[in-house]
Amino acid sequence: MQERKLDSVKSEISEPLQVITEKINTWFDVFVDMIPNMLLSVVLLIVFIVIAKLIKKVFVKVFRKSSDNKALENLFSTIIYYAMLGIGLFIILDILNLDKAVTSLLAGVGVVGLALGFAFQDIAANFVSGVILAFRKPFLIDDVIQLGDLMGEVTRTNLRVTVIKTFQGQEVYVPNKDVLSNPITNYSVLKQRRIDLAVGVSYGDNLQKVKELVLNTLHNLEGVIRKEDMIFTYSEFGSSSINFEIKFWIDYPTNPSFLEMRSKAIMAIKDAFDEADITIPFPIRTLDFGIKGGEKLSEMSIEPSNSLGSK
Repeated sequence: MQERKLDSVKSEISEPLQVITEKINTWFDVFVDMIPNMLLSVVLLIVFIVIAKLIKKVFVKVFRKSSDNKALENLFSTIIYYAMLGIGLFIILDILNLDKAVTSLLAGVGVVGLALGFAFQDIAANFVSGVILAFRKPFLIDDVIQLGDLMGEVTRTNLRVTVIKTFQGQEVYVPNKDVLSNPITNYSVLKQRRIDLAVGVSYGDNLQKVKELVLNTLHNLEGVIRKEDMIFTYSEFGSSSINFEIKFWIDYPTNPSFLEMRSKAIMAIKDAFDEADITIPFPIRTLDFGIKGGEKLSEMSIEPSNSLGSK
């Protein structure tokens, strides 16, 4: 009986050992069979690393001929480099008969990309907008632009934000998606800007004389350009004046500045009006007590009243 039990125990132990031994032998055989593929994979990895570096260098040379945007250059060169390495990795995994690993890796990349897209959609939107702005180039560094209510000089840009230095001396960091989704006024493209001034003269002045005087004054004002394009138009009969608008052009953004030129124009027109005895009237209100049912002021009797009363 004891011998039978011993044989039974031995068989129970030997069977798992035999299974393990067979598995190890199988793995070893597979490993030996895979040695050529592994060596080929190592060679391919080195080849793809070299190819990725060469393609990156070629791309950088070509890109620098068309653009000097360093941020965009680094972005695309890095993407190309790792894309080539990724292609090489998938080929190597296929050579090693790791098809399931390739499928799992692709699925994992898709899930991770989807999760990151939801988690960082604002960052992704700014990033994509930065790429579009880098290609379209609606403005350059040092350009004076207006973006909504914000106006100033572009000091630097990257793939996330555009930095604008306002005329009040403050730096404002604007997300690129906001830059791309809002109208951009670039004052540095044409390098000219029009100043519109509204002025009023009294009803007693000669309007033709006023027009000639204003045009001659601004024609002789230093800093005014495109003098043949000045526009003078009377706009309305005001409550106490006849109003007109004068539109003229200056170099911009250069010295003198927009505000300085507007101030010089106002002072020059005021001096010219003073010399020609032309009036820029104050608001005037006429009171007429002679309307129907009323009493003229000249006919009204004014009696002094004793505030203390009679004693």
